[in-house]
Amino acid sequence: MTFARYAIAVLAVFGVSFAALWPVLSAGFGERALGAALLGGLLAAANTLVAYALVVWSERRSTKVFMGAVLGGMLGRMLLLLAAVVALVAWLGLPKVPLAVGLLSYFVLFLVFEIAVLHRKTTVTVTR
Repeated sequence: MTFARYAIAVLAVFGVSFAALWPVLSAGFGERALGAALLGGLLAAANTLVAYALVVWSERRSTKVFMGAVLGGMLGRMLLLLAAVVALVAWLGLPKVPLAVGLLSYFVLFLVFEIAVLHRKTTVTVTR
């Protein structure tokens, strides 16, 4: 799957699922909580797009470059996500729990999606 198709799929999953959850979330939580959950989901979507881009970029390079991109990228993305969460909570005063729930829920969903796509991609590549 190309990066563009992956990005469209990720954004479609995020948009459709958040739109479906919107009535439930807006009925039980305030606007700030809803905004925090939305930002958490957007952070998770950005995270998975960067992760997939690093894998696609490094897949045809040496094993050393591939592992450096994947592991170094993981460390860099973790630090950026931490900085973003701290900034959103400390400086903007967003509610912690909705932000964390939105981020972690979509992080897990997109991680499973990314693994499934990459597994299918490598299975097709190996069997050809």
